[in-house]
Parts: sequence; structure tokens; C-alpha cells
Amino acid sequence: MPDRARVIVTNTTPLVALAVGTGSLDILRVLYNRVVVPREVDDEIHAIGNEAPGVAAFDRAGWLERLGTPTAITPYLRNTLDRGEASVIQTALDLQIPLVCIDESVGRRVARLSGLTLTGSIGVLIKARQRGYDVCIPQALERMREHAIWLSADVVRYALAHQA
Repeated sequence: MPDRARVIVTNTTPLVALAVGTGSLDILRVLYNRVVVPREVDDEIHAIGNEAPGVAAFDRAGWLERLGTPTAITPYLRNTLDRGEASVIQTALDLQIPLVCIDESVGRRVARLSGLTLTGSIGVLIKARQRGYDVCIPQALERMREHAIWLSADVVRYALAHQA
């Protein structure tokens, strides 16, 4: 059986946030054996335009497991969340991958109710730093803010308190 502990399904916002915060998506490659990107997430990233922050880093990350077919999303997820978040949760459930990376609070709540384990862009940064990956969390947070990635004061405090 594959090691599902090092597999993650990720949403759009964490991909963009990590790309602008660190300059690439290599942080995910270091932490996970498989990073699954549903078709709907790929579509969302490219819908913002090739010049948008994070898109070039996403396109350079050829090691991401981009799913080619649209996700068959249940009516509950389709009517509760946007397409990206719904496809992340549905993909994780369909492929029996217990870990998802979602930043938005409603998506996180629905993922928990679906029995999934969560992380987000800040959780990825903290985990990478704790495992010795060379990332400056305050600098990554500042880059995210410069690119209009909204972070609550509580999230910033948490990130800074757990960066060591």
C-alpha cells in the first residue's frame, strides 16, 4: 500500500500563496511524495492569467500530479463550495488521500466534516521550517501580503510563534 502520509491534494490559494511567498513550489516537493492538483484547480490557476503571481511557478512545477479529467463532484460539495475547494475534497475522498491543503475557512470546515485532515499555506511553511527547509517565514508572509494574499492577524501571529 502506498505511503498516504506524504500525499496531499491542494487547492488554488495555497499554491499561489506558496509560490509568491517562496518563489517556487519546491517546498511542497520537499514535504510530500505526491502533490495532487485536481483539474478544476489547474483551470482556476490558469484563469487568472499567465502573468498573474504564482502562475509561472505553478507551470514550472512539472512534478505536480495534475489530474486531466474533471472531478465528479457530489451535489453537496458543488452547492457548498467553489469548484476548486469542492474538487479538492472530492478528489481526496475518491482517492482515499486523507490530507488536503485549503486556506479558506468554509472549505476547511467542510473538509473537516468530510473526515479529512487539513493544512494550509501557513501550515506548510511551518512544517517545512521545522524540518530544516531554508525558508524565512516573516519574509514569505510579507511577500504574500505584497501579492494581496489576505492573512488574518491571528494566522500571522501563529506563523511567527511556530517558525522555530
